Amino acid sequence: MIREANQNDLYQLLELYLYLHEDSIPNTDEHLINTWEQMIGDKNHHIIVCEQDGKIVSSCVCVIIPNLTRNVRPYAFVENVVTHADFRGKGCATRCLDFARQIAVKENCYKMMLLTGSKSDKTLDFYKHAGYNSADKTAFIQWL
Repeated sequence: MIREANQNDLYQLLELYLYLHEDSIPNTDEHLINTWEQMIGDKNHHIIVCEQDGKIVSSCVCVIIPNLTRNVRPYAFVENVVTHADFRGKGCATRCLDFARQIAVKENCYKMMLLTGSKSDKTLDFYKHAGYNSADKTAFIQWL
């Protein structure tokens, strides 16, 4: 099942994020809880999950960003695309990205963007097959 995350999904998401680049689950403190509540309560912040047998096995985040160009149309930014290792290659992340695209279309976005730090051909091919390209833009990152 593909759906948007709800208030009760925090700890399952944090466990899933260990398959990204995290090495531990953050401590449950006021900052974590406040950040989660801010994300869940933001109408432009969509945390999409793929759930199987009550377990979140894949997820992505889609943020709709208001914009003054392109006829005042917003754009979507996709981040934190992740699938549990035991569920990779089964279409879970593709379904999450498709759901994100549906949100972007509904919100009248003129484009979707995502960045990946992966150099793996398998990962890059996955994004290409999902409809993204790396030819139109050049990304630069400044780590803070």
